[in-house]
Amino acid sequence: MYLDMVLLKGIQNVSWLLPMVTFVLVTAGFLFFKIQSKDLEKGIRYFLMVIISVFMGCKSSGDRNFVRNGATAHRGNSADYPENTIPAFKSALSLGVDWIELDIHKTKDGQIVVIHDATTSRVGNRNLQVSEVTFEELKSVDVAHEFRIRKKLTLKEYSSLSVPLLSDIIRLIMQQNETRLSIQPKANCVKETIAIIKKLNAEPWVGFNDGSLHKMKEVKKEAKLIPVFWDRPADTNIDEDLKIAQKEGFESIVINHFGITKAKVDKIHEAGLEIGAWTVNDPARTKTLLSMGVDRIYTDHPRRLMQLLREK
Repeated sequence: MYLDMVLLKGIQNVSWLLPMVTFVLVTAGFLFFKIQSKDLEKGIRYFLMVIISVFMGCKSSGDRNFVRNGATAHRGNSADYPENTIPAFKSALSLGVDWIELDIHKTKDGQIVVIHDATTSRVGNRNLQVSEVTFEELKSVDVAHEFRIRKKLTLKEYSSLSVPLLSDIIRLIMQQNETRLSIQPKANCVKETIAIIKKLNAEPWVGFNDGSLHKMKEVKKEAKLIPVFWDRPADTNIDEDLKIAQKEGFESIVINHFGITKAKVDKIHEAGLEIGAWTVNDPARTKTLLSMGVDRIYTDHPRRLMQLLREK
């Protein structure tokens, strides 16, 4: 898995390597099967598979140079800004995390919007059920309200914010080529969300995460190349999870950090998958998880995590 990423990174930056890499892999595959099995048909199947894999990899990678530092900003930089808002996402981008995570729901008029809860009561100054109001009605809620109270700020010190459309956040992410967006569908709206992604040609910039196997399978059905980070509880059966993840083609298993052990980390790596930990806000716990070999940390404090990673 990691070798594939390195090869694709090199190919996307040096386009003339593609014919050379293809030729070498084709020749090696042909010779191997000719010598080992004397089976020409197997050899042909092998190197055709390699050619297809290389070209598909190049297509999905394009000319982008996405960073890989294992820092996921949970709902944006939600420690310093109101969660799931444009300022939180812009801040996370400026910090240089490699993924930003957000949550989505669907409004009464079919708009896909960025908010964690099914209602606005926790973060807003009014309580509306997202699925029962139009987007225009939803925009009337100030979703910076709870943040302002928690930080003891006045309206003058921090102005009101409204729930953004997912499409607007995707467009924001597409303005750069380092950070990607992980989308957590809180409602049954995977198909509509992927339609938005495809309409914007945003596939290289996005991934999906959630604990729902049904939703994550739907992602792979609709867009096989979009990565899936499958969220699991602390007490999950990792052996069963790995069987499912490998069968469905998921790229990563993300476990509630209280349930992570070194043995689980090693087992996930041996299966060729990445392991993430959610949601980690304690620096000491973060260091422990990183020392175990955890690949990805989901945190409300991306600024602090990035500093810790620089010091590592």
